[in-house]
This record gives sequence, C-alpha cells and structure tokens, in this order.
Amino acid sequence: MQSILLGPSSIRVSRLSYGCWRIAENGEADYAAAREAVLAAVDAGFTFFDHADIYCSGHSEIAFGRVLKEVKGLREKLVIATKCGIRKPGEPAGAPVRYDFSKDYILSSCDASLQRLGVETIDVYQLHRPDWLCDPYEVAHAFSKLRQSGKVKEFGVSNFSASQVAMLQAALPFPIMSNQMEISLTQLAAFTDGTLDQCLAQRMTPMAWSPLGAGLLADGAHSLLPGQKKYEPAHILAALDKMAKEMGVTRASLALAWLLKHPSKIVPIVGSANPARIHSSVNCLTVNLSREHWYTLLEAARGEALP
Repeated sequence: MQSILLGPSSIRVSRLSYGCWRIAENGEADYAAAREAVLAAVDAGFTFFDHADIYCSGHSEIAFGRVLKEVKGLREKLVIATKCGIRKPGEPAGAPVRYDFSKDYILSSCDASLQRLGVETIDVYQLHRPDWLCDPYEVAHAFSKLRQSGKVKEFGVSNFSASQVAMLQAALPFPIMSNQMEISLTQLAAFTDGTLDQCLAQRMTPMAWSPLGAGLLADGAHSLLPGQKKYEPAHILAALDKMAKEMGVTRASLALAWLLKHPSKIVPIVGSANPARIHSSVNCLTVNLSREHWYTLLEAARGEALP
C-alpha cells in the first residue's frame, strides 16, 4: 500500500488507517473475529492502526495486544495510535459522561493502554474529544513526561476545532502530528471550518473517521451515532452510483478516493471487521479523480451548486 509521513514526523504510515473500534464488540468472545480482521488488514497492506481506550470498553486494545503477542515480528511493522480522555458515566456513581485532560488522568490512561496493548511504546497518542476544562499547559506537562519516558513517540488530537488545536499547540514544545475528525461526503464541516486549512498550513495529518458515513455511502450503516441519524444520503448515493458505473469502481472506493484527492493528505480510517471489505477498501488507491469528478461529488454532497 502507498504510504505517507505522519505530519512533520519521521513516522511513515499506510495511506489508509485501520480503525479497531468494533473488533471486540462482545469482549473476549470476539477474539477469533478480531484476530481475523486485524490480520486481514495487515495482509491488505495497512500499517497504521487506530485505537481508543474506550473502544469495546478496552477489549479492542486487549484483542489487538493478543494478536501482536501471537504473531512474531508484527509489532515492528505497525504504527499504533490510541486515544484517551473520555470517561464513562457512573464512574464514580452518579457521574455523567465527561472529558478529562488532567495530567494524572492522561498518564494513568496511557499506562493502562500500554498494558492492554502489551507494548512498551505508543506511536501516536491522541486526545479523544475536547475537554472544556482543558489546561493546555497541564496537558503539555503530561505529554512531555510521556515522551521523555519513552512511553509515547508523537501526539495528536481528535475532534478538535482549529482554535483548540492552536491553544494546545501554543503550550507544547513539539508539533501536534494529527487531528482526527469526521470527514466524508455526508459530513463536510472540515472543508469550511478551518480544520483542514490548519492541517495544510501546519503539515498536520487529518485522519477521517467514518469516511463512508458509518456505511451509508457503502452497503448500509452498521450503526449510527446520534449526529449521523440526520444524514440523508440519497442524492449523494445517486451521484456516486452514476460515476462509479462510468468508472467501473464501487461507490465505497469512489467515496474514499474523494477524500484522498484533498491536498492535506487525509487518511481515511477503515472500520469494517469484514475481511473481504477490508481487502476491497484498498481499491480506492487506484481510483484517479479529476477536479471535475471531485466537484461533481461535492455539489451532490452540498445539495446545491457552488455560488
């Protein structure tokens, strides 16, 4: 698979990332399926694997760690990213879902992920969702400690606005490598809210979660997040199907190729646990879109012509 450098670092990652959100939805009972999915991604050329401590309540990291332990030499071939900062409701009793970028929580979360993954170093450690009580200098202290200890190589963020990235970057003595956000033909905000502009200006790598609109732009949605339930992709699907037929590709490949065309070098995160779909996802890398193709799909996604 094609590869790019992650942000301004020396870390080289596959052009697509494999998202491990759902590989262990039923905990340990899903291990065989999780292993099959991870190894299918490796076989398809993925080297960049995205996790979070909350994915399947930690079981995704545990399952991935088991695969790394069982397959000799695999760890050295892969770039592992994971995230922290989201705290579950009811811990402690009565607490709501909330975000926590306090130094102690970042440090303890990192240690827990390292243990579940069974590795000594996380390649890219990301803050999951913006904490409105974030003190950027406290985060910088935690990040610096993790880097100095060798527990983390590089750092990124997820779902951050451009101003939130700028706030944190001002406190850090090293660059933020990536910003992971929802980007697809069903979610265009990153093209207009300044986040992709910032990625280009600062050489940060944008990582696109839900690049197929939770499956709406492929073969159907597995499950939708609350904000995705309002998507109405019928007009997008019509444009994708028409163009896909003309080009001899699938609508999923076309929708992923549309993201790859952007000069910020968006890295789509492929989240299917189906080995056949994992393998077919790489077909997007051979789809060559012209500007006319790209803007035709943009117009369909907007639901109106550009001014």
